[in-house]
Amino acid sequence: MISFYPGPSKVYPQVEAYLQEAFRSGILSMNHRSQGFMDVLSETLRLMRLKLHIPADYSIYLVSSATEAWEIVAQSLTAQHSAHHYNGAFGKKWFSYTSHIVPQTSGSLFPVNQTITTHLLEQDDETTTFNQQRLRDYEVLCLTQNETSNGTQISQNELAKIRTLTDALVAIDVTSSLGGVVLDWSLGDVWFASVQKCLGLPAGMGVMICSPKALQKARVVNDILRYNSLLFIHENFEKHQTHYTPNALAVYLLMRVMEQVESIEKIAVSVKQRAKSWYEFIEQETDWQALVENFDTRSNTVIAVKGEPEAIASVKKAALAAGITLGNGYGEWRNNTFRIANFPAINEEEIFQLKTFLKP
Repeated sequence: MISFYPGPSKVYPQVEAYLQEAFRSGILSMNHRSQGFMDVLSETLRLMRLKLHIPADYSIYLVSSATEAWEIVAQSLTAQHSAHHYNGAFGKKWFSYTSHIVPQTSGSLFPVNQTITTHLLEQDDETTTFNQQRLRDYEVLCLTQNETSNGTQISQNELAKIRTLTDALVAIDVTSSLGGVVLDWSLGDVWFASVQKCLGLPAGMGVMICSPKALQKARVVNDILRYNSLLFIHENFEKHQTHYTPNALAVYLLMRVMEQVESIEKIAVSVKQRAKSWYEFIEQETDWQALVENFDTRSNTVIAVKGEPEAIASVKKAALAAGITLGNGYGEWRNNTFRIANFPAINEEEIFQLKTFLKP
């Protein structure tokens, strides 16, 4: 079965051998405070900095999931209020999740074909309460850079514009783009993702990357509730340890994949070229349409394809019969879209097979 599901998605084929290596290495039975495990964790973080070009003064943490990162941002970095601007189901879930922790949290929905800065700079009216003045006053601004539910993205150019408009702490969900696109780390203070998408690994671990500004804010908030306290997490990672008994297998697999992959610039070029090819193919060689019409908001890593609900159900069923798993639609697009993962672990032969299948 070939999987184009956008997470959990296809893992790198080399992971099969890495699993066996992990067993033989003894790390599965290793004490997580031992020097052996700390060496593996230290090397994993070193390789992430090297391959993803993460700045030396940004801290990297391993957590259980991107969902856990939502809680860490709310608990450790938000004193009074966070503002969530979203155009899809996962951004909305982040907003809803935070609202249970920080009651003053506010949220604002914008259309999939609208750029984030256009939305943020709208003047107040009956439906929009976020204008440029409020943007300057934000405490924490929460954005989903790549919205897996509908195949949209916020470009680095848009993030750069936002950085000039606010002094807020900027937290960015890159769950379905980390490891597939080049990210300018200076444009955000908290970046987080899970490993089961562009990183080509099994689900079960998340990554957080925090700026010095984020750590400074954590010290001001002074969250001491321990497990999800960023201060407690940072204290442990400074010693090359985790704040909980970790998934040692997941850490080892991340290390091995980081050894294997090329630099993010090379990966991103391939992913972008594939995305361009996918959109052109869908619009020129099939009877389907891309959900996102605006080239500036189209994702490079998740392609959302729209059609009539009956046709969507039919093509997914036929694909399964042909040995291909398409991604279901999600949220409000559940019935009228399917999604195609454009992640680095998917190879050209698999893409060729899906394109052949989708041709009328």
